Amino acid sequence: MTDGFLPRTALQALIDALGRRYKRVIGPVVRDGAIVYEPIERAAQLPAGWHDEQAPGRYRLAQGHDARCFAWANGPQALKPLTFAPREVLWRAERNDRGELAFAEPPVEAITTAVIGARACDLAALHLHDQHFAYGAYADAPYNRRRRAMFIVAVDCAHPASTCFCHSTGDGPAATSGFDLALTELDEGFLVRAKSDAGRTLAEALPLEPATPAQRARADDEQRAAIEAQTRTLPGRNLRDALLARLAHPRWKDVAARCLACGNCTAVCPTCFCHQEGDVTAMDAASAEHYREWDSCFTEGHSYIHGWVVRGTTELRYRQWLVHKLGTWHDQYGRSGCVGCGRCIAWCPVGIDITAEAHALVKEPDDARP
Repeated sequence: MTDGFLPRTALQALIDALGRRYKRVIGPVVRDGAIVYEPIERAAQLPAGWHDEQAPGRYRLAQGHDARCFAWANGPQALKPLTFAPREVLWRAERNDRGELAFAEPPVEAITTAVIGARACDLAALHLHDQHFAYGAYADAPYNRRRRAMFIVAVDCAHPASTCFCHSTGDGPAATSGFDLALTELDEGFLVRAKSDAGRTLAEALPLEPATPAQRARADDEQRAAIEAQTRTLPGRNLRDALLARLAHPRWKDVAARCLACGNCTAVCPTCFCHQEGDVTAMDAASAEHYREWDSCFTEGHSYIHGWVVRGTTELRYRQWLVHKLGTWHDQYGRSGCVGCGRCIAWCPVGIDITAEAHALVKEPDDARP
């Protein structure tokens, strides 16, 4: 339901309102040829007029003359770095004067953060991370502190890239849940809708105008066009049984011959959360830190167990990634681990397309040979 209309000239009022309530406001900016999330203070920092061109193995930005700030699909980041830190210390050990060791968790500085520009696919990914990190007997304290300190302003995606397929996975292009406030961008401004109590409180502080029926109709038309523009699909939303039945399929060797096992796909994926842990000991051995950092199932060390690498070839690593992502995530989370953002396609150096591989794999073996 639309709460009102925010004129484009009042976009700064939204950023100011967020800045008064949260210590940090994060928004999309253009840096190093990509759209990335960084702290912002001014609406002028948003990527007005910028558009992305994405294809397998290709990501480029081009600047037009329009005033839209969110006329792009996504960049290499999602919300993952804001909640699941790329590297952090989990605990420290120090030796006292008596030679005894004391262990302590370092404090996590959970800076209150407002994020502008979250896409529906990234909200779906965040929900999956919540299922993994935020609930149950082994809830992750650092993740939870950051997550609870976050206010999310979603923006409906009206300009999907050629690599996008979020409608196929049921995760977009319009945001339906997981946000506090959501915007639908039109040429003259934004339709605004609130989802949470915090979102409604913030909306009351904005100079909103009544939204017209014509504006709502144009927003609906743009959403329908965004869905129709997505030509890539997965062959189904639950591929668990189909993929597990094809672990010996010849397509695995075919894709392994192309894959560099670089881990780019897992680095840009908004749902991947593989990590490794290690220790750093001080030179005088009086203290040590135990850290966690992002890892990838494409690295050799990720499957190392007691002198043996379980997945010693690229074929086995790619198979593990795809079968888990599209198949066995259903056993853990009740859905696929893919939200259709297409980042793994665009940021793969050799342009491997997860949708093409999935379609090839679930065909009958005689029909699926390259």
